[in-house]
Amino acid sequence: MAAPVVPSSFQIYNSYVEDPKWQMKFTIIWCSGMALAVAVSVPSLILGLRHGRSLKGIAGISETSGYRSAHSDSKEPPPIRRRGRRLVGAWSSLISPTYWSPPKLGLNLGQIIVLSAYLATVLVCIIRDAPLISNPNRAGFLALAQFPVVFLFATKNSILSLLLGPGNGYEKLNFMHRMAGRAMFLAGCIHGSLWIRNHLQYGLIILGPQKETSGVASLALLCVIVLTSLRPVRRLFYEYFFVIHVLTYVAFFVTICYHTIYASPWIFPPLCILWCGCDATLTAQDAQMTLIRVHNCDDGWLAGQHVRLRVFFSNRVFESHALTILSAPPSYSCLSSPGFLLAARTDGDWTRALNNYTRKEQERLQINEKSEGDSSASVQVMLDGPYGGSSVDLGLYESVLLIAGGSGITFTLGLLDDIIGRCVKLGRSQGERTRRIEFTWCIRSFGQIEWFAPMLIDIATAASDSTIDLHISIFRYLISPNSIVTLSRPSIQDVLRDFIRLDLMKSQKWQGSGGGVAVCASGPESLTREAQNAVARIGLTMSVDVGGIALHTELFTL
Repeated sequence: MAAPVVPSSFQIYNSYVEDPKWQMKFTIIWCSGMALAVAVSVPSLILGLRHGRSLKGIAGISETSGYRSAHSDSKEPPPIRRRGRRLVGAWSSLISPTYWSPPKLGLNLGQIIVLSAYLATVLVCIIRDAPLISNPNRAGFLALAQFPVVFLFATKNSILSLLLGPGNGYEKLNFMHRMAGRAMFLAGCIHGSLWIRNHLQYGLIILGPQKETSGVASLALLCVIVLTSLRPVRRLFYEYFFVIHVLTYVAFFVTICYHTIYASPWIFPPLCILWCGCDATLTAQDAQMTLIRVHNCDDGWLAGQHVRLRVFFSNRVFESHALTILSAPPSYSCLSSPGFLLAARTDGDWTRALNNYTRKEQERLQINEKSEGDSSASVQVMLDGPYGGSSVDLGLYESVLLIAGGSGITFTLGLLDDIIGRCVKLGRSQGERTRRIEFTWCIRSFGQIEWFAPMLIDIATAASDSTIDLHISIFRYLISPNSIVTLSRPSIQDVLRDFIRLDLMKSQKWQGSGGGVAVCASGPESLTREAQNAVARIGLTMSVDVGGIALHTELFTL
């Protein structure tokens, strides 16, 4: 005779059996979502592999054995497949609404949808069929299950960045890292607060036993991590945030492992970082801009990628900052003095100290050498990267619109140097289609033009005798203290619509269907948000007619 079975209504909930099942369900759900994102990105990944963009920089910055021979831009771009371009246009118009970005949020509609789905999944897995009041272990198990998400979207050299295709570096995925951390904090607060409530209700000791004490310590450390990671703290006190972040998450790992034996299987910190040390020279353009030329670095990056730079000067040897590479590799760069070039705008303690150090060194060198020309200060630097880059391969599009605000030109200037070099110096060796480029730069003062004027002249000269129609526009805008706008920044929506209308006219002249429009914007959040919203407002008919509109925005914020 079989043993009697206790009815489910009288069974005691065993959280150590049931809750790990919900951990696995949660893991399956977010892994499925990630697999879907990778599947959608497969065409981009294949194109990147075919053109050598996906794996570029994976081995770090390197030195080549020599320069490639230059070719002339004598051949016309390859013909456009009308049907294929119309399909691309339809797909672009379908996803363009996800580019829409509300003000002051720093997220577009697509990111908001992803974050909402993630948070809803976390809450459902915590609440569903769980007696949280009497046994809040489910929330604790779900907090642990988010460790892989936090790590995956924080790691710079993530396999996910590679699978999603070029331009999807850690800085583009970091919004998920922040959300996962806050969702972990939410789950930890539910777990901890309800356990404390139960201990108070039944008169149990909260501090004393190892499990309870380590649990309270873990929750306190997690609270410190989240509060010091808020955007105002990161922006105003980044150096302190970084130190606190590193120290507290290490302490958090230790305390959470003391708190529960179920934590260790979920903690896998993948810290794969590529480092290389190099010689460099610093040149202060003025009190607002410092140019950095790193020597013996000739290859291993794509235009638009960035590195984390550590400069060994004064007492700043422990600080590293993200700077965009503003030039293409020397093998096909259009600059008269090509190389690995970075630019640091004076906008904080570190960049101000770097600029002051450079100007003092230049003055000292000029006095010692009795030279009237500009001297460059020599330093040792360490590079971490490269990372990120443009998700849009400009060579696949007939028309390109590059928009930059202020120091955001470091991104668009590198892209311009890259596409002109590929078409002119390399003779469209990868079948580049680009015919027309509109380069727009918005600045606050005319003095900023001098920062990069020689480079723009070099690129414009290289494009002058080619089949590329390059137009460079510089707008100065300044809001004075009495709120009088002397010269206003152009409306990006108007610029884009005029550019598209002219593109349609040019397409008829070139006797083909629209070859697609690539839009890349870099600069302050207001500019990139305006670019996103401008592309999101383009209608289906116009998007299909031009062969699709691709968008990439670059906004590196703390």
